[in-house]
Amino acid sequence: MSHAKRAAEFLLDEDRTDWHDQSLWHVRSKRDGSIAGIPEWEALRQLGSDIKDNVLGNLDAYLEQFEEKARANGVIVHWARDAAEHNAIVHGVLEKHGVDRIVKSKSMLTEECHLNEYLAGRGVKVVDTDLGERIIQLKKEPPSHIVMPAIHLKKEEIGALFHEQLGTDEGASDPQYLTEAARQHLREKFLAAKAAITGVNFAIADTGGIVVCTNEGNADMGVHLAPVQIHCMGIEKIIPRAEHLGVFTRLLGRSATGQPITIYTSHHHRPKPGGEMHVVIVDNGRTRQLGREDFRNSLKCIRCGACMNTCPIYRRSGGHSYDHTIPGPIGSILSPGIDLKKHGDLAFASTLCGSCSDVCPVKIDIHDQLYKWRQVVSEEGHLTNAKRLPLLGAGKALRHNGLYNFMGKAARVALKLAPRMAVYNRFNAWGKSRELPESPEESFKDWHARQQKDNA
Repeated sequence: MSHAKRAAEFLLDEDRTDWHDQSLWHVRSKRDGSIAGIPEWEALRQLGSDIKDNVLGNLDAYLEQFEEKARANGVIVHWARDAAEHNAIVHGVLEKHGVDRIVKSKSMLTEECHLNEYLAGRGVKVVDTDLGERIIQLKKEPPSHIVMPAIHLKKEEIGALFHEQLGTDEGASDPQYLTEAARQHLREKFLAAKAAITGVNFAIADTGGIVVCTNEGNADMGVHLAPVQIHCMGIEKIIPRAEHLGVFTRLLGRSATGQPITIYTSHHHRPKPGGEMHVVIVDNGRTRQLGREDFRNSLKCIRCGACMNTCPIYRRSGGHSYDHTIPGPIGSILSPGIDLKKHGDLAFASTLCGSCSDVCPVKIDIHDQLYKWRQVVSEEGHLTNAKRLPLLGAGKALRHNGLYNFMGKAARVALKLAPRMAVYNRFNAWGKSRELPESPEESFKDWHARQQKDNA
């Protein structure tokens, strides 16, 4: 099913669509308010982008430096070529220690690798401990947003889910009550877990340490209580030095939710006494993206979600309409690189308004890359006939001045005389939610020529 069809299903619930749109715009507005007090904000963005440029140009060296420093600190470092290797490595560590239950904090990489399903199929119970992630895990849904995974659900729906799954009072929807119920439910999971898995926000090459940013402290709770800690990171999460971390922590919280900084910014450098610390470094298509000159900047992403909060398409189509781990504008760049045939249509899920690029804290040229993906989709022959044939006709008309003028006049006459059903029908997807403006008496070219003649 295409993005357009999945979006159409989301749009059937107009109240939810409006609420989803307003909620995300509220977060975008908080971001704007937060950066208003930072006069050096644009300089910070540029610095963050420059640091990431340096990382992408020297990625192999920084990764090797990180491995050397981490191993010297007593960390066990693993390398995974793809999702299958990542999952097998994690399971191997758990199997070695006889672990049959784990707690996991938010990690888009493990979502990307489908780790939960892999471990469940091998008898390991996984409990997501981020509140939003736990909600969608109980609901058996994927996240719809990389920072606010349950943003598509209302508190009443969560109340009904908790009543069914956790035994809360029927009809209860007070957020504080539901959060307390989740806290009590998760506390026993933390105490029983023998291993904890986290994602990685930043990995510091010159110290061998990793940094995990959360607002709930759940990652810390899991890591501190469990004897085995496993941190899963994409190769692009490296930053060169500890002094660079301040740039990204200032950018991340403000861009994501409008906070000055995430509540918990936790540093992990070595295993606890008597415990083990593992870091799994994963490629899974990232070097392939690095080799694409037009799209390598997408690897700068720090997973703040700002592009989603501002995107008019994402806000009104929901994260699940993108059918991949990372939704929204940045996901529409990353997903076609994984499977162009399956995800190529995401390049067209954009107005190309540029708002995503404007808010990106590391200045990724998101809308430019979306436009370039459209060209790749066309060149590779993955356009549907509904797009390909009109574009062929339009291309021919735009290349010939006389034909362009004739088609413009013909269209103006046709739109005045043709019955409404000729334009607005089930065969014309464009007309399902749009109205054409009133047809003008003359084209701009004709008007301009007449004005010049009169002025002369």
